[in-house]
Amino acid sequence: MNRMYTSMEPRVIDDDMLKVAVGEQGPREEAGQLAKQEGILFKDVISLQLDFQNILHIDNLWQFENLRKLQLDNNIIERIEGLENLVHLVWLDLSFNNIEAIEGLDTLVNLEDLSLFNNRISKIDSLDALVKLQVLSLGNNQIDNMMNLIYLRKFKCLRTLNLSGNPIAEAEDYKMFIYAYLPDLVYLDFRRIDDHAKKMAEMKHQYSIDEMKHRENQMQIKQEEEQARRMKLEEHKMAFVEHLDDSYLFDSMYAEDVEGNKLSYLPGVGDLLATYKDKFVIICVNIFEYGLRQQEKRKIELDTFNECIQEAIQENQEEGRLKIAKFEEKHFMNLNSIREESDLLNIEKKIMECSEDITELFNVLMTLEMQLVEQLEETINMFERNIIDLVGLFIENVQGFMAQCRDLENHHHEKLLEIAINTLEKTAKGEIDDDLPEDVRALFIDKDTVVNAVGASHDIHLLKIDNREDELVTRVNSWCTHLVDKIHKDEIMRNRRRVKEINQYIDHMQNELDNLECVDIVD
Repeated sequence: MNRMYTSMEPRVIDDDMLKVAVGEQGPREEAGQLAKQEGILFKDVISLQLDFQNILHIDNLWQFENLRKLQLDNNIIERIEGLENLVHLVWLDLSFNNIEAIEGLDTLVNLEDLSLFNNRISKIDSLDALVKLQVLSLGNNQIDNMMNLIYLRKFKCLRTLNLSGNPIAEAEDYKMFIYAYLPDLVYLDFRRIDDHAKKMAEMKHQYSIDEMKHRENQMQIKQEEEQARRMKLEEHKMAFVEHLDDSYLFDSMYAEDVEGNKLSYLPGVGDLLATYKDKFVIICVNIFEYGLRQQEKRKIELDTFNECIQEAIQENQEEGRLKIAKFEEKHFMNLNSIREESDLLNIEKKIMECSEDITELFNVLMTLEMQLVEQLEETINMFERNIIDLVGLFIENVQGFMAQCRDLENHHHEKLLEIAINTLEKTAKGEIDDDLPEDVRALFIDKDTVVNAVGASHDIHLLKIDNREDELVTRVNSWCTHLVDKIHKDEIMRNRRRVKEINQYIDHMQNELDNLECVDIVD
């Protein structure tokens, strides 16, 4: 059933093999000969054929970053690996190998056609990322579990499936089962599915399918809710106020507060805690809502800045294009005039004039670029001041809110300490509540123990508040710094690219003129 090892030594995919394969599959005409002479860039290759090479391991394909079609059939490959960089792959043939498990395809999100015909695969799985999959060939493998086929229901684009030659294909209900559970299929085992047979299969399995659809719908709803929750959380993180819209920070203060949890059993502390929590959560929600408003202001500021930058660049480039168009119109007329001129002195004079025009264009384009650099620098500096001011104001107000949280904690601490001291006095008089847990009673052996317990709880709460404030301030400052740095770096790179473009264009024009001069002198 599977391709066996041959007497030929197993081979690896190395540069020599790849160069030969690319060369043999390249164009045969003049362009192909030129490519052979100058070398072929693997990143430009779209289709690659490596069949019948006795390849054991898939390797060294990372350079083929734009590959769309890969043929690796009729080798001795045992594992699917080394394909993670081929993200543009649409068609992949791994048939007639020795593959035992489907794996290594997680990044191939554009794959539409996958052939694993004639391997040793026993389970259909690990295809989740292949959301565009239309054709799947798994014939002549070792798949024997009919229920495993239900996994393929998630591939909404799948239209062609081949499972012939597997143990499941021998089952009596094989085709009817697939027709019913994979209703979007058009072809099964190289045959078009008959509409009447599909309807009969759906009727036969209707009860089970209805149950399955219900479960799938429930799962879909949960997934959509989870996705919406994740998206909301990301929005809140971008505003640096995640989990501040509820009691998360307050609850975290008591999550590790052993002493505080013991003290909560004291008479009157329950009501004290409830009041404290309500007021604390209100402040957190205020921080949260303020954070979202400030995030929107920062977003508007950034969007406005980007629009101004793009508008300035486009206007400058359009002016440059007009200058170039005007130059080219005159330049090409001058070149034709030179070609038609027979007098050597006139030729030299006209060539000199063309050279001066090129120099003038260079100066004009460079002046435009310098003007743009100055304009963008002013815009960037203004944005930097604005965004730093926005971030500074945000931090200042958040710190004010956090100070309110600390004030609440200090007030709660004083009240809790008062209740604890009163409880200690009652204990000394033998008036302690018999319902108190034993570990709570153990706190009231002396005043130092009580004060230390209340103080330890207080310290934990303040630390949680301080840590959340520090985290927010650190993150928003880091975001601001990285954003401004990136904007400056992007402008430097833009300027370098533009200067390079200008120089390349001017060099091309000058070289063209120089070549014309040489030809005319020879003539």
